[in-house]
Amino acid sequence: MLKQYILDITTEAIKKALKDGKLNQMKENDEFSLNAETPKNEEFGDMAVNVSSLARYAKMAPPAIAQVVASEINIKDCEISTVAGFINFKLGKSFLNSIVSEILNEKSQYGSNDFGINQKVILEYVSANPTGPFHIGHGRWAAMGSALANLLKFAGYEVYQEFYVNDAGNQIKNLGRSLYIRVMQEKGKKVDFPTDEVERKSFYPGEYLIPLAKEFVKDEPEFVEKLPEELANITVEQLDKLSTYAKLKMLGLQKELLKKFKTDFDNFYFETDLHKSGKVEACVKQLKDKGMLYDKDDAIWFKSSLFGDDQDRVLRKSDGSNTYLTADIAYHHDKIKRGFDKLINIWGADHHGYVARMRASIEALGDNPDKLEVLLGQLVNIVLNGEAVRMGKRKNMVTLEDLIDEVGVDATRYWMIIRSIDTTLDFDIELAKSKTDDNPVFYVQYAHARACSIFRNAKSERVNVETKEKIVPLFEETELDNAIMNADLNKLWLVDDEKSVASAKKLVLKLEEFKPMILMAAKNRAPYLICKYLQELAGCFHQFYTFSRVLTEDKSLSAARLALVKSVSIVIKTSLDLLAVDAPERM
Repeated sequence: MLKQYILDITTEAIKKALKDGKLNQMKENDEFSLNAETPKNEEFGDMAVNVSSLARYAKMAPPAIAQVVASEINIKDCEISTVAGFINFKLGKSFLNSIVSEILNEKSQYGSNDFGINQKVILEYVSANPTGPFHIGHGRWAAMGSALANLLKFAGYEVYQEFYVNDAGNQIKNLGRSLYIRVMQEKGKKVDFPTDEVERKSFYPGEYLIPLAKEFVKDEPEFVEKLPEELANITVEQLDKLSTYAKLKMLGLQKELLKKFKTDFDNFYFETDLHKSGKVEACVKQLKDKGMLYDKDDAIWFKSSLFGDDQDRVLRKSDGSNTYLTADIAYHHDKIKRGFDKLINIWGADHHGYVARMRASIEALGDNPDKLEVLLGQLVNIVLNGEAVRMGKRKNMVTLEDLIDEVGVDATRYWMIIRSIDTTLDFDIELAKSKTDDNPVFYVQYAHARACSIFRNAKSERVNVETKEKIVPLFEETELDNAIMNADLNKLWLVDDEKSVASAKKLVLKLEEFKPMILMAAKNRAPYLICKYLQELAGCFHQFYTFSRVLTEDKSLSAARLALVKSVSIVIKTSLDLLAVDAPERM
């Protein structure tokens, strides 16, 4: 990577200057750090390193330090100058050409790295209760999670994607009761949900259960006939069947939507299986044996405050039932026992207080709490015609499926990823649907389509704008790829057009930024950086296209510019693939 290369040679130059005694009072064991950056003023070069921080050791003025260090640097095809305490590097054509050549040769693997090599990651996200359709927030976690999985794999991690199905507890029984009401309504009975607001919270009155009720009546006519007239008289067995049917149907619908949304999980882990396997009880026993539990008020408490939590937590209530925390502790302990080095969870910001509890449980069970990483995601505000759209699972709402049907999978995914996960996202539906440069996903996809259009034109018959005469294809179908791979890239820098050369250089340097960007995005678990980079790359490409005619009468110049365009299309497609967004060839 270019910045690291510049930093390395500057560091070596400093060491050499120290050895030669040119840095006054500075000693070889004095610690220092440097940073390479792109100068805001292009006249100062393509890269700059500030060495002013050495002044406190050397007792020299920063400009003098920069001159001493610069004199020790010897790089071929690179102009070096100093301004104040900065060493400026102006790269020559061999540097620029090598960047394009590397992309053309590595193709879709350009930018991949081994930062996460030999690390097994389990990435858990979405994990919605199977009690209703996905809301918009679930869509953000789905887009973010699947993009993060792709990014981590690209950075060498071994990634396993898991959806934790919360199918135990009262919410599933409430789902069964809600289906019962819809089934009775389908039979023509005058049954309805409670009107009391408090009582109503124990039901799911959304209309999404009506189609399920119709199917259930059709699939289970004998069972339906035996249902009592009143919910209070329903048997445990009848409620269990209704609950299981509704749960599996809702989960099936969720899986279908995830597939449509290009979000694929390796496993759906059921909470009920966790209980049936005995892992929950085994985990509680292990905590007890370690002296981490105590009795108080007829309940069993976990000493989580010993490990950084702000208070101890109840694991088993006075009525003998477990809290949600109990199963969650067992689930995360099971993840570690399955051999994962990192447990990455994407949770809503309302789970902030839960993080300390989970870290405490991991440490109490004898594992490293730093294995757990939790990304807390902020909400999504849907904006339609300039107004916010209210969402809520228990009433009419804008669901993820509604949004996808309205703006499409690509636009929904891109917009969901475009901001840092810890930042509230305003999703403007009309803008996301627009075919203008103001729409980020359209702007990037159009750049890729424009590149593909140039390739098509390079091997197609054209028409002279002035004479209207037909012009034979610049390249034959069979020779285009070879011409691109063997292009004389020096041609890019030899044309007598300052704007063309400047825009080409800016584009190449932006392409080089892809590798460090990917590394930073993987380290920080931040796929939104890919979107930010794509916007900048597309801008540089559109600018290059404005100032440089790619297909010219000079075939060798055309081949060189086509090679640059090809490298752009490779990086854009690789980036969009990581986001699971299409890279269209035509728009």
